[in-house]
Amino acid sequence: MPVMTLPDGSQRRFDQPVTVAELAASIGPGLAKAALAGRVDGLLVDTSYRLERDATVAIVTDKDPAALEIIRHSTAHLLAHAVQSIYPKAQVTIGPVVEDGFFYDFAFERPFTPEDLEKFEAKMKELAKADLKVERRVMPRDAAVQLFKGMGEHYKAEIIASVPVGEDISLYGQGDWFDLCRGPHVPSTGKLKAFKLMKLAGAYWRGDSKNEMLQRVYGTAWRNEQELKDYLTRLEEAEKRDHRRIGRELDLFHQQEEAVGSVFWHPPGWTLWREVERYMRGRLEAAGYLEVKSPQLLDRTLWEKSGHWENYRELMFIAESENRVLAVKPMNCPGHVQIFKQGMKSYRDLPLRLAEFGACHRNEPSGALHGLMRVRAFTQDDAHIFCLPEQINSETVAFCHLLQSIYADFGFAEVRVKFSDRPAKRAGSDDTWDRAEAALKQAVESAGLEYTLNPGEGAFYGPKLEFVLKDAIGRDWQCGTLQVDFVLPERLGAEYVAEDGSRRAPVMLHRAILGSFERFIAILIENHAGRFPPWLAPTQAVVLSITDRQADFVRKAAEFLKNQGVRVEADLRNEKVGFKIREHTLRRVPYLLVAGDREVESLSLAVRTRSGKDLGVLPLQEVATRIQSDIAGRGRHSLED
Repeated sequence: MPVMTLPDGSQRRFDQPVTVAELAASIGPGLAKAALAGRVDGLLVDTSYRLERDATVAIVTDKDPAALEIIRHSTAHLLAHAVQSIYPKAQVTIGPVVEDGFFYDFAFERPFTPEDLEKFEAKMKELAKADLKVERRVMPRDAAVQLFKGMGEHYKAEIIASVPVGEDISLYGQGDWFDLCRGPHVPSTGKLKAFKLMKLAGAYWRGDSKNEMLQRVYGTAWRNEQELKDYLTRLEEAEKRDHRRIGRELDLFHQQEEAVGSVFWHPPGWTLWREVERYMRGRLEAAGYLEVKSPQLLDRTLWEKSGHWENYRELMFIAESENRVLAVKPMNCPGHVQIFKQGMKSYRDLPLRLAEFGACHRNEPSGALHGLMRVRAFTQDDAHIFCLPEQINSETVAFCHLLQSIYADFGFAEVRVKFSDRPAKRAGSDDTWDRAEAALKQAVESAGLEYTLNPGEGAFYGPKLEFVLKDAIGRDWQCGTLQVDFVLPERLGAEYVAEDGSRRAPVMLHRAILGSFERFIAILIENHAGRFPPWLAPTQAVVLSITDRQADFVRKAAEFLKNQGVRVEADLRNEKVGFKIREHTLRRVPYLLVAGDREVESLSLAVRTRSGKDLGVLPLQEVATRIQSDIAGRGRHSLED
């Protein structure tokens, strides 16, 4: 007589085994209709799963956090079913869930076309409307290999053949179509109501460029049509905010094939960069950091000692000189340890905070590069805090407060924290990891921050906190990190003299706030859609003449504002003032300052913001004061408001 315990603590008893679907029906017809899957003792299962013993059971509906992944996985199968209904000779390979959707790779005699996408989506809607029952069956691994070989599905047969001998294989079918899958899936295709195919791409079988090219179809799926509509609207807005597009429009930077993964910064973009760097340098100096500079090339032996050669070699650029192998640094930590080691340190010297705007290089695959977001050459706002074990808590709390304050100045009020613990591939003993993880958890809790677990995603030398920003259109960006490292200082021979006279290895806190300048500036561009708050804008104001009669005054006004610390230009072109205003508005210049004859006579300027707000005619000194106030406020109290 199995007893099912529900999430509210109530129990239901049955005379015989029941399925998750039958349990849902016993609770009520509404729940039975809404059921997508079940959660049995924490494990996600299909609604057809038989409950044969006592268990804790929850019915998964579209309100459950797990629903989206189940819906998207099932929609991937719906796509494969549709493709093979239209092109029976197409072979299916893999179809995983990815962020915001799914993809499926197919082997076919020719590349798919946009017209094919339309056919596939129409067929998917037809299959969903048919409300085909989704059924799971299990068969021995060898039998499954033969089954798929007999169907001409050589890729699937290869996948199944990689499963250990003797294991069973689960298959999911709908109508006359089925595929290999672990599940769970929705109970019928009618549960899939909001999806869209997005794009086509090529993909190598098993991700290896030596293998054949497959056809990849990307799609998205949501709980309902409104969520789908909202997502497509977000995509449209994201496209408008694409930092590569805005970078061209505002003449910030460019990239080209002769420098793959690197950036050519133009004067306006470099002005933005320098403002970010100037601000960060000031904040770090005020927080007690000492700025250093470490070499770009370090001998292979140092990277071997640190563990990077073993764990990071594939991403490192290598150079050779005089029979020595050198690596272009992908990170700054080993160099900072070398600086720490110069001269004996006492426990009284700790914590020692070493910061560097360090130029790093990583050999990212060319296919993964994306504007400023993913590059090979980048600058980290890197720092390492050498401290005593008992200082981990206070240093972490201070760092978290500094990070939150900096993000707020850049316009990011919402910050989430993830705790990443030990990865499978790591350095150091389990005891060392136990101490590091316990210390970091205590520290983040002392900082008053809530966090979610991110299992197995720590650095190879220690656990880490990841700080995730939410931008203006709701996207998440992981930027800052803090890692507790008991391993690297000891490996590289870093020591201090303890209070009892013994020599001990310090704890090393690896920390970054922006992550990389390139990526963070891309995030800034997209968050603000190029309409930077005045303190960050490459050009903060433009003084415009109406006719040539105002030229001398415009020059003097621009010079005056420049001397007041405003990044200002003078526009004396022989163009209509309306044309000038429109052009500088498109450049997203915060303040457009117009001088006509009356303004010249009264030593004033007509002030207009890029949003079109007219602030009236103000004396030149008041213009300077108000812009200075806006700059000092980091955009929190903009004159545009």
